[in-house]
Amino acid sequence: MPEGPSIILVKESVAQFTGKIIIAVSGNSKIDQHILLNKKIIAFKSWGKHLLICLNGLTLRVHFLLFGSYTVNEQKPDRAIRLNLTFKTGEINFYACSLKYLEGDINQYYDWSADVMNDQWNKKSVKAKLKKIPENLICDALLEQDIFCRGRQHHKE
Repeated sequence: MPEGPSIILVKESVAQFTGKIIIAVSGNSKIDQHILLNKKIIAFKSWGKHLLICLNGLTLRVHFLLFGSYTVNEQKPDRAIRLNLTFKTGEINFYACSLKYLEGDINQYYDWSADVMNDQWNKKSVKAKLKKIPENLICDALLEQDIFCRGRQHHKE
């Protein structure tokens, strides 16, 4: 199962498509794929186990589940493509993953300060959150998604 460091590697390998226009979309995903056609990739982000493909006002969340994978500029002949994004300069293929659209500003969905792999991770914020639950054992606190993310989506209130 891809975790934070693996997702950072995915983000780095697809970064070459930042600013590029999606010229073709295909795959067996049930998401409304045509929404992605002719859209420009604004950024690739990661949060826990999520790869986030940011477009203007819309983000595609990719969760690799247990056996998900991806390729850049190649295809796995023995695997069904869940989603193919084609650009003038290459392609990204996702396999055996979960895909979901998140509408609006991506910052409304994620607390970047909770992701230890993110530049915005904030140890002061973590300490403040831990102080609010002094009765919890550290082993329980480490499992709290609002304190240390591992990939489940967090909605800010």
